[in-house]
Amino acid sequence: SPVGAALANSIAPFSATESQDSLRNLAAHRGLFYGCAMKSGQITEDPAFTAAVVADCSAIVPEYELKRVITEPSPGRFDFSGADRLSRFAQEHTMLMRGHTLVWHLANPAWLEAALTEAPSMKAHMFDYIETAMQRYGNRVPVWDVVNEAVAPEEGDFLGRRIGSPWFKAFGDNYIDDAFHQARAVAPDAVLAYNDYGVEMSGSWYGARRRAMLLLLEGLLARNVPIDMVGIQGHLIAFDKAFDEDVFAGFLAEIAGMGLKITITEFDITDRKGPADPAIRDAEVAALGRRFLDVALDCKALVGVLSWGLSDRYFWVPEDPEQQPPKGQKLRPLPPSL
Repeated sequence: SPVGAALANSIAPFSATESQDSLRNLAAHRGLFYGCAMKSGQITEDPAFTAAVVADCSAIVPEYELKRVITEPSPGRFDFSGADRLSRFAQEHTMLMRGHTLVWHLANPAWLEAALTEAPSMKAHMFDYIETAMQRYGNRVPVWDVVNEAVAPEEGDFLGRRIGSPWFKAFGDNYIDDAFHQARAVAPDAVLAYNDYGVEMSGSWYGARRRAMLLLLEGLLARNVPIDMVGIQGHLIAFDKAFDEDVFAGFLAEIAGMGLKITITEFDITDRKGPADPAIRDAEVAALGRRFLDVALDCKALVGVLSWGLSDRYFWVPEDPEQQPPKGQKLRPLPPSL
């Protein structure tokens, strides 16, 4: 398929210079890629971390430096320097780099939301940016999260759409279709993805999000919108909602049945709701991660897994005021040795 060809041509499937049991090589043996999110500063500031990425990853995704608040701080003034460094790093180490993200309701520069109310030029603010970012990287970034996190059933829309998004407010539901059509026009060979979270666990909140996401995807395909892939973020919370293998497998099967490829794009597990004993927390995190990945890896549509980082030291949750662990308790979602 074009999607498979684009991915296969972007990465070396096996690294003879790395350990046979590196995550990179273990994934390659299954025809998959494994990678992580990273920041450009880590390349020069943290040699041990960078060496671990090189050893274990065949793909990277910029954690923040391809988000528009960074790349276009004022109208028409672009700063892709961080993403450029990551792109060069990926090229030097024969890695795929995923473009994250083009159209999102968050991480936008302050000027953009006001600009989206200016009728004569507002659509250009989306179209021109998609063209600028995608043309800059060409085939060096073969996969893009074109639209990120566009469902939010809690906002009250009967289809579960994120109606509070500045993009929805400006364009209505058509903004998603328009973004994908523009991305395909700019980069005919790129793999175009929709990326979202909160579809992995059991419970009514997760179930509503799964239904909304399937409705969104069905609508896009019915309207012949050029979408190739779905990104499932995989931010899991241990000691919270249950994980039901059958429910998640059924959800993946529905997406696969639409002919779409799947990537786990931001995998991590927070244990902030667990007990103080780190051994108990570590065991539960490992068990939940294994159960989740066992289901994902059984899905024939899966092409790769990206974790949202590769070290506890750079874990994003401690920086989120809404996700703080009990006082004195450290989060332990990723290898502590890095």
